[in-house]
Amino acid sequence: MRRMEEIIQAKPWIAWLVFLATLLMVFLLGMFGASVMERRYEAELIFRLVKPIADWEPRNEVWGENFPLEYESYQNTSDTSFKSKYAGNKTIDYLADNPNLVILWAGYPFSKDYNQARGHYYAVQDIRETLRTNVNMPGTCWTCKSTDVPRVMNEKGVAAFYKSKWEDLGGEIANHIGCQDCHDNKTMNLRITRPALIEAFQRQGKDIEKATHQEMRSLVCAQCHVEYYFARQEEKYLTFPWDQGTRVEAMEKYYDEIKFSDWTHKLSKAPMLKAQHPDYEVYLTGTHAQRNVSCSDCHLPYQTMGGVKFTDHKIQSPLNNIANSCAVCHRWSEQEILKKVEDIQDKVVELRTAAEQSLAQAHIEAKFAWEQGATEEEMMPVLQLIRHAQFRWDYVAASNGTGFHSAGESSRILGTAIQKSQEARILLARILAKHGVLDPVALPDISTKSKAHLYIGLDMAAEASTKKKAQAELFPKWDAEAELRHEKLGKYSQQLYK
Repeated sequence: MRRMEEIIQAKPWIAWLVFLATLLMVFLLGMFGASVMERRYEAELIFRLVKPIADWEPRNEVWGENFPLEYESYQNTSDTSFKSKYAGNKTIDYLADNPNLVILWAGYPFSKDYNQARGHYYAVQDIRETLRTNVNMPGTCWTCKSTDVPRVMNEKGVAAFYKSKWEDLGGEIANHIGCQDCHDNKTMNLRITRPALIEAFQRQGKDIEKATHQEMRSLVCAQCHVEYYFARQEEKYLTFPWDQGTRVEAMEKYYDEIKFSDWTHKLSKAPMLKAQHPDYEVYLTGTHAQRNVSCSDCHLPYQTMGGVKFTDHKIQSPLNNIANSCAVCHRWSEQEILKKVEDIQDKVVELRTAAEQSLAQAHIEAKFAWEQGATEEEMMPVLQLIRHAQFRWDYVAASNGTGFHSAGESSRILGTAIQKSQEARILLARILAKHGVLDPVALPDISTKSKAHLYIGLDMAAEASTKKKAQAELFPKWDAEAELRHEKLGKYSQQLYK
C-alpha cells in the first residue's frame, strides 16, 4: 500500500488513470444493467397480449391482432410465384412432367392427381379440390390441414375424430394451417397439438415434454412432415411407424411384420406402401440435424423490421430467402449457395429417375407375367422386392427438398431401390422364360399423362365429373356450417375481449 502511494506521488497521472478507468467501468455496468432491464421490458411487451386468445382459437387473424409482424409475414405464404429448379410453391403437375408416376401408383388415388403443394396457406383448399379426395375417406385425412383440427379433437376426442367420415368434418375444417398448430395461446411457447407424435415418442420410451426449445423448433414440424399410416381398419387411427426406429429399413420392417399395405397395385398386384412426406426422418440423418440446426432456422428465419427482431412466418423454401436462411451460416455468395444446392439435387434426381424407370418396367413386366400364367408362389418374392423398392424410392421422392435434407442418405436409399427393382426384373425374366417367353416384354406407350391413364384404365373425364358433383353437393353445405360457426366465435370473442 505504501509502495502504491509512493508511485502515485511520483506519477500523479496514474491516479487520474485509475479514477477514469473506475468511472468508465461504473458507466459500462450501468449501461449493461439498463440494457438488461430494457430487454426484459421489451420481452414483457412482446408477450403482453393486446387481446386475450381463447383456448383452441382457430382463426389466424385473431392471433394476428397480437402479433401483427408474424401474421403479416405468414399472410405472404399466399404468394405462389416462386419456382426453384425442382420445386418451390408454384403449381407443378408432376404426373404430366413424369408419366411414370401414373404407372407406379396405378390403383391408388395419387395416379389421378399429384401436384406440387402450394404451401400451408392453401392446405384446406387444395385437399378439398384434389381428385385424390372423395366422400369415402376417413376424417383422419383432415388431421394436418387446419387449425380447426385441435379444436375438434378436443371437442370430439381424438379417436372419435379419426373415426369420423371425411364429409362429416368438412364444415368444421375451414381455417388453414396457422398459429394454433404450433403455439400455446397464453404463453406463445411451442407446443404439440397432434397426438400421433406424442404417442410415437411414448412407444419409444421418450418424453416429448423434455424436448429443448431448439428441438421443439423441429418437432412442431414433425407433427405432420413425417411418414405415417392409419392403424386399425375401422378407426383409421393416425400412427407413426417409429417403434423400431426412424430409418427407412426400420419402418419397412415394421410394416412387413404387421402385414400392412396401403393398396394392391393394379398392374403387378404387389401389396404396396405409399410413403407420405418423411421430411423429419430424412432430416434426422443429415448434417444440419447433427449440428443442431432446426427446421425453423432455415424455413422460418429471423428478420428485423423497425428495430424489432421476429421470426419470419412466411414458411417457404430457403432458396427463396437465401440471405436470411442459408447465408447466415454459409459465407458464400447467394449464387454459390444456389449452385451447391442444385448440384446436390441434380445427383439425387438422376438416381430417382433411374429408380422410377426401373420400377415402372417391373410393374408392367409383372402384369405380363400374371397374364402368362405365373403362380402366386412364383410371384411372391418378386412382389416383395417391388414393394420394398418402391417404398424406398417414394421415401425420397415424397420428401421435400429433393434429397437436400440428407443427400448421402437419400442417395443410398435410392441406390437400394434401384438394386431391388432390378432384382425383381431378373426374377421376372426367369419366370417368363419358364412360361415360354424369352423375348423382352414390349413396353406400352406411356409417354404422356393421358396415355399412362389410358393404359392403367383410368377414365379421367369420369373422375373429374364425379369430383365436380361431390363438390357441388358438399362445398355449399360445408361453407354454410363454417360461416355459422365463425359468427358464433365472433360473438364469443367480443365477450371475451370486454
